[in-house]
Amino acid sequence: MRYDLVIFDNDGVLVDSEPISNRLLAGYLTELGHPTSYEDSLRDYMGGAMHRVHDLVLERTGRRLPEDFDDVFHGRVFAAFERELEPVPGAVGVLEKLAADGVAYCVASSGSHERIRVGHRKAGLDRWFEDRRIFSSQDVGRGKPAPDLFLHAAGRMGVAPERCAVIEDSPLGVQAAVAAGMDVYGFTAMTPAAKLAGATRLFGDMGELADLLVG
Repeated sequence: MRYDLVIFDNDGVLVDSEPISNRLLAGYLTELGHPTSYEDSLRDYMGGAMHRVHDLVLERTGRRLPEDFDDVFHGRVFAAFERELEPVPGAVGVLEKLAADGVAYCVASSGSHERIRVGHRKAGLDRWFEDRRIFSSQDVGRGKPAPDLFLHAAGRMGVAPERCAVIEDSPLGVQAAVAAGMDVYGFTAMTPAAKLAGATRLFGDMGELADLLVG
């Protein structure tokens, strides 16, 4: 293994949540008078923290979202997770390989701690991620594309940035990893490769990742 720490994004990388959450986000914004398609949501918000939704809506319309927006949205997302959420195919195999080889890993997600834990529990990934391996944009001042979250995770795990590999599926996440001085592997299952062009390597099947990290 060429790295001392593998940092996973969560949504779309470990749990197959991006189609669910972006469908619901587009629907809720449209309900509130901000017409948004599923494709718009993927383009504008995928990989970002919730403050990005508030900031872009305010910037574009001059109107603030309701104070309970996050609570209502997360309630809808968590209910849908209970019905629909699955792990990304191949993710468990990668975690098994890292654990067997004694390679440190963690998750660093734009989602809240509650969202990460709800998703992991439903997808059966919670046994791989005790508290010390979970980092959220809630832990830092700025979310992706700022490097703060990845640098925070590496610091807490005791690994220098240049010894880290980040696994990301969003342009914002790739930008954040590059800004942190880390190698980044862009997962193209949902995102066109051209939008992840800043990544160190691109791959389309999570089952390929373990070999890429070694090679």
